[in-house]
Formats: sequence, C-alpha cells, structure tokens
Amino acid sequence: MKNISIIGSGTMGNGIAHVFCLHGYKVHLIDISQVALEQALESINRNLDRQIKKETIREDDKIQALDNLSTGTQLKEGVKAADLIIEAIIENIGIKKKIFSELDEYAKEEAIIASNTSSISISDLASATSRPEKVIGMHFMNPVPMMELVEVIRGYNTSDETTGTVMDICKRIQKIPIEVEDYPGFIANRILMPMINESIYALQEGVAGVAEIDTIMKLGMAHPMGPLQLADYIGLDVCHSILKVMFNGFGDPKYAPCPLLVNMVQAGHLGRKSGQGFYIWEPGKKDLEVSQRFLR
Repeated sequence: MKNISIIGSGTMGNGIAHVFCLHGYKVHLIDISQVALEQALESINRNLDRQIKKETIREDDKIQALDNLSTGTQLKEGVKAADLIIEAIIENIGIKKKIFSELDEYAKEEAIIASNTSSISISDLASATSRPEKVIGMHFMNPVPMMELVEVIRGYNTSDETTGTVMDICKRIQKIPIEVEDYPGFIANRILMPMINESIYALQEGVAGVAEIDTIMKLGMAHPMGPLQLADYIGLDVCHSILKVMFNGFGDPKYAPCPLLVNMVQAGHLGRKSGQGFYIWEPGKKDLEVSQRFLR
C-alpha cells in the first residue's frame, strides 16, 4: 500500500494525514471546503514544527512529509488511485453511508475502505457498498500524531486479509493496533463514555463540583485528565452522539445521555470547540477556569 486518501480535513483527518505522510505514504486529503483544507495544512505545519522542536523529527522529515501530501475537493478524482481510503467526517450514519456508497463506485476494486468512526457500526457502513469484506474500522485517538492506539474494528463481513493488511499498516506508521468486534462503542468508548456520563450525573446531582470531580479522578485513578475536562476536549456533542449510538444499539438505559449533557449540547456549550463547556476555553490560556454555570 502506497497511496492513502483521507476524507475530511478536520482534527482527526489532518492528524491521520500527518502521520501517514510522515511515514512515507503518498497522502491525498479531501474536503468539500478549500478553506478547511488550508486550515488543515496550517495545522499539520504547526504540529510538524512542534515535533522538530521536541527533536522527534528533523527538518528534512518535515520537508519530505509535506512533499508526500496533496489536497483536493473532488472525491472521484481524489480516491481513484488510493489503495486505502480512510473516512474521517462527521459522526452521522446517513452522511457516512452516502460517502461509502460513492467511494465504492469511485475507488478501484482492490481498495480497502475504512472509517475513523468512534461508535457507528462498521457492518452498517459496509452495507452501503458492494465490497463489505474490504470495509473496516480504524478508530484513531486524538491527538493522532501523539496517541499510539488504533482500534481496528472488524465488521460482520470484514475478511481476514483486510484485517491483516490494516493491522500491518498501523504498525508501519508506528501505531499499536488492537482488533475488536463491531458492537456499539467498540471498546474505548464503551468504557470511557459511561464514565464521562456518570461524572456528569454526579455534577448534576451536586455530589461534587467540576474541579473536584476531575481532581479526584486524576489523583485517585492516575488519569492524566479528568473526565469532565476530557469531555470538553472531545466535544460534548460528540459524547452525546456516542452515548445515543450505544443507547440505541444496546437498548440499555445505563447508556442514556445525562439530561445535563443534553441541555448543554442544545444550548451550544460544546466544550473546547465552542469556547465553553464545563470549563472556559480561551486560545493560548494554559490554566482552565470552571464555567460560571458550575461554580459552587
């Protein structure tokens, strides 16, 4: 595999592109927005510079990585040479299935189509194609250049050959792939999201404040970041979406999103991306302040 096409140039898409082009793959990053692509290139440049500053890569590595990277807004032209296509767009099953159907039409017959989804069924996405044996999940962690894990999710019809190929390519980009089966939330979010949800319930019920809940989990459980800060970082809308997928998939009320989380998402308080969630997020400011809404 030499040619990688990535659909979606947001945080996850440009992070995945960064890693692949840094490891010698020819990467074509696709988005419907030229502005978004320009922002993605700026982000990749900044992150490569950070790696140079930390002496994990050299200036020559950056030059070669950027030489390996191209961008475009046309899906059909952008995927026709791809050996592996990774979709990294919004967590919406309808939009994803439409993209998968188009990818199945435009991509060469032997191409593998993967999704970076954090919770949506790979088997369901594969049903939109004529090649379900070549559809798989590659759930990267954020920030992609730093986090080692990739959840590799086998759909119901994903072949051993496809799984083996994807496990191998993950290792070639210095990631640690872990194979899991296709059930709602997979493993990472099936365990993480109920913890975040329970933390929000504890806050809603007045058991403890935002800073207190996060401090307890950091000091008591050695977590690098408290669950409420992590929820802000992920995006409260994303947490809400994943919990709904698990609630609908399992039919178990323990996965139902906390009413406080629902209210915050409806109010547009989405965490870091909106500037306010459980904390106030200001560009360049290192010390987080708890949102006024939650001061005790």
